[in-house]
Amino acid sequence: MKKTPFVASLAAAALIAFAPALYAEDGNSRPQPVVQPHIIPLPADKPWPGTMLLKVDATDYMRGIFRVRQTIPVAKAGKLTLLYPQWLPGKHAPRGAIAEIAGFKASADGKPLIWTRQPTDVYAFDIDVPAGAKSIDVAFDFLSPTRTSEGRVVATPAMMNLQWEQVSLYPAGYFTRNIPVQLDVTLPDGWTGAAALDGLKVSGNRYSYAPTSYETLVDSPMFAGRYYRKWDLGQNVTLNVVADEAQYLGAKPDQIARHAAMVAEAVALFGSRHFDRYEFLLALTDELGGIGLEHHRSSENSSSPDYFTKWDDGETLRGLLPHEFTHSWNGKYRRPAKLWTPDFRTPMQGNLLWVYEGQTSFWDLVLAGRSGMQSKDMILSEWATNAAYYSVQAGRDWRSVEDTTLDPVIAGRKARAFPSATRTEDYYNEGSLMWLEADMIIRQATNDRKSLDDFARSFFGGKTGDWGEVTYDFDDVVAALNAVHPYDWAKFLHEHMQLPGQPAPVAGIERAGYRLVWRDTPNAYDRGRMARAKNYDLTHSLGMTIDKDGVAGSILWDGPAFRADIVNGTKIVAVDGVAYAKDRMEAAIRAATDGKTPVSLLVERGGRYRTVDIDYHGGLRWPHLEKTGAGPDWFDRLLASKRQL
Repeated sequence: MKKTPFVASLAAAALIAFAPALYAEDGNSRPQPVVQPHIIPLPADKPWPGTMLLKVDATDYMRGIFRVRQTIPVAKAGKLTLLYPQWLPGKHAPRGAIAEIAGFKASADGKPLIWTRQPTDVYAFDIDVPAGAKSIDVAFDFLSPTRTSEGRVVATPAMMNLQWEQVSLYPAGYFTRNIPVQLDVTLPDGWTGAAALDGLKVSGNRYSYAPTSYETLVDSPMFAGRYYRKWDLGQNVTLNVVADEAQYLGAKPDQIARHAAMVAEAVALFGSRHFDRYEFLLALTDELGGIGLEHHRSSENSSSPDYFTKWDDGETLRGLLPHEFTHSWNGKYRRPAKLWTPDFRTPMQGNLLWVYEGQTSFWDLVLAGRSGMQSKDMILSEWATNAAYYSVQAGRDWRSVEDTTLDPVIAGRKARAFPSATRTEDYYNEGSLMWLEADMIIRQATNDRKSLDDFARSFFGGKTGDWGEVTYDFDDVVAALNAVHPYDWAKFLHEHMQLPGQPAPVAGIERAGYRLVWRDTPNAYDRGRMARAKNYDLTHSLGMTIDKDGVAGSILWDGPAFRADIVNGTKIVAVDGVAYAKDRMEAAIRAATDGKTPVSLLVERGGRYRTVDIDYHGGLRWPHLEKTGAGPDWFDRLLASKRQL
């Protein structure tokens, strides 16, 4: 084999690495770095020789243990590197669950093989393939979390979420779309599974599928459960629901009709379908870990058990399915070039997530409104809540929205002491507000003849039946916007998304003929959100939230609570000398509007008690949107139905 310049330079570096230590002038030893001798093959766009067989025994649901047996064909003897998926689409970060693997063994023709994990990449396993072997067998157990402190729970006594990247490996050196795999999964007796995989054959509790690519397999998870029901939503879209108990599957016809209307609105918006069929996977549960994750022909979703049975109380929950469905077009079919990768080891770059997630967060509200999944009041309330939060967010001074697209890698969604100062994944909600402004610019300049709908159809619509991926960059987005309506979109997007220190994102609201105002009662979104979370959001008064046990959180940087040295985890023991209660806190805040009386709290942290007098006199404050003037209601135009009735 001809030695490439890269390999030659690597060999030279390795010789240098083992040279005798050099000595500094001060006489101290100065070692040189050791270069690792083995390099993981880079992915190449060529076919893997043969079809992997993946068998998953998922019957041990009580302990959450998945037993994996994988047969991998090989073409030659020597070193084979198998990779466990690390960088996963839709998660925008390296979150592969490698720590949950146990009992890893490799063999060929029944004889054990030596394997070594690469110390510089713990997701890579090197296996010595013996001469004459046609395939190797890999066996391991995936020990899924049994409580939230260990990670996301994916198996309960009533249901499970099978994500194939957690229970499989793939050979390095190949695009995952070129690695064939055939799945065989055994479910618990009496359970039903659903996945957007083709060629299903069911024999008892064994589900076997036709061979597909490893890329498609990972993009096609399964929900399975003891209590299962499905509904046809039209457009070759199915709603598959598993629940903690059978009683939660009692959906009414009108509820299903609204889901079907949402699907029809999406197809009307984009004007195409990049799937032959689409499977909503929805878990109604208090036990399975929460999820909302997009795939090309399906999505993983979870919600409250009473999603259907207490429909009127759960309006805040109904934006999830429109969001993940929109991703079939925005995120899966059209994808930022730096977010598309040929395998699950290549790092992803999320700098355009304000298109991928931000515009999806705009469309999930619009589609929910157009279909009746959510009311206009709820949609405007959510925009009000987000705009209000960004108006007091200290982190805006130093960090751009685009920089927050790196937050999944930087922070991994961990809790933070002062999130308003660090910022979090603001590309979702501030992206939504930015795209609202873009829509209003186009609508008003063209007298409602064009809108962001036209951008969605041209940019995400593409060719019906194309189930692949089409990548884009910043200039492509600008060009597509200019094709709809000429404007300095490059400057607009650069200033809004790529520069820190920008004004609060309220221009779209104002262009729609509304303004942000403050009232002493929560808006519909905040009211529903607080009821679900069982907390009390005082961000815009005392600058904190308080949970059902009286514990403070989400401390607003430089807010009243912050200035009183209250931090996350501080317990509010008493208000004005009497045991804490929500009503008592409200009364104290109202009383303080006299301009003289402080909000007096007894607080505890780490076993230490102190009395705190918060110098705040602005009363209870929650954001609302209020229409201004007598002009047209542009929100009504934005939320008008587009589907064929």
